[in-house]
Amino acid sequence: MDREYLNSGTLFANKVKKNPKSPDYNGDMTLDLEALGIGSGKAKLRIAGWKKTSQKGTVFLSLNIQKFEEREGGYTKAQPQEDPDQDIPF
Repeated sequence: MDREYLNSGTLFANKVKKNPKSPDYNGDMTLDLEALGIGSGKAKLRIAGWKKTSQKGTVFLSLNIQKFEEREGGYTKAQPQEDPDQDIPF
């Protein structure tokens, strides 16, 4: 039985990147909107992450979060993911 962990999520490393802008990690999370004081019910979200290095050499993860959309036979991304920080110089 799968257990739903609210206000947490999971990221998995992409084994095959279709292009250089594809995320390094993909996953999902479920938010309990009432517990966070931002509404009622739950929201399931898709997460994409890119491993980055700042100009000072600090490694970090840049994230993009979108609405999770179901499809027959599994799940899909809401929109094609591209690196949201490709032009940020830090």
